[in-house]
Amino acid sequence: MIELRTPAEIDEMRAAGRFVASVLEATRAASDVGVNLLELDALAHDMIRQAGAESCYIDYHPSFGGSPFGKVICTSVNDAALHGLPHDYRLKDGDLLSLDFAANVDGWVADSAVSFVVGTPRDEDLRLIEVCELALAAGIAAAQPGGKMGDVSSAIGDVARSAGFGVNLDFGGHGVGRTMHGDPHVPNDGRARRGYPLKPGLVFAIEPWLMHTTDEIYTDDDGWTLRSVDGSRAAHVEHTVAITADGPLVLTARDGA
Repeated sequence: MIELRTPAEIDEMRAAGRFVASVLEATRAASDVGVNLLELDALAHDMIRQAGAESCYIDYHPSFGGSPFGKVICTSVNDAALHGLPHDYRLKDGDLLSLDFAANVDGWVADSAVSFVVGTPRDEDLRLIEVCELALAAGIAAAQPGGKMGDVSSAIGDVARSAGFGVNLDFGGHGVGRTMHGDPHVPNDGRARRGYPLKPGLVFAIEPWLMHTTDEIYTDDDGWTLRSVDGSRAAHVEHTVAITADGPLVLTARDGA
C-alpha cells in the first residue's frame, strides 16, 4: 500500500535522513587501504547505539536473502553490485566500494548509498560512479509533483543507456516510511508520463546501480551479495526523496554530495 506523508511527518523524517547521511560520511572517511569490512560494520553499529537508532538490516530476511542479514551496513566491493554482506576482508588499493545503509530513527526510516574508490582510482571506475551519480541526480530532478513515476525511471535509464551501460530491473528504488521497503517500486528504467502519480507526501528511495559490461547478476554463496556475472565492477548510489509541493526534497543529503 502506498502511503502519503503530511508535511509534519516529512519534517519528522529529516532526523533519520541526517543520521543515515552521517553514518555514510563516517564509514566512507574510515574506508582506507587495510581497513576490514567488519570494522566498517562495527563503526556503523556503534553510531546506531550512540544515537538510539535501530538497524533496518540486522534482522532483515526477505525471500531473496539466504538468512537474516546479521550486519548493519552493506559493503559491496568491486564486482559486488548490491547487498554486500560484511565479512573478513581488508580493503586493497583501487577497490571500488559501495556502502548502503538504512536506519530507523524515532519510528521513521531513511535509506542511502554511496560508491567510491579506495586509494588509487581507475578512470573507468570513476566514470562508472559518475554515471550513477548523474542518473541519481536526473531521477531526483524528475521527481516533481504532478509527474509520474515513469518520469523518474526514464530519467535514470536515459542517463545510463546514453553512457553505454545496460540496466538491470531486478532491483531498484522503493517506498520508504515506517519500514525500509514499501510501495511504490521505482525501476531504474521506464517510460515517461506512465506509472504512479507523484503526489506531495510521497517518500521513496531512488537508487541507480550499474555494472561495467553486463546487466546480469548472481547471488554469492553467502546468500546475500549480488555480483556481476562477468566479474566486472559495479557502482550503486541512493537517496531518500520526499515529494513536496515545491519539488523533491532529498532527506539523506550529505555534505558535499
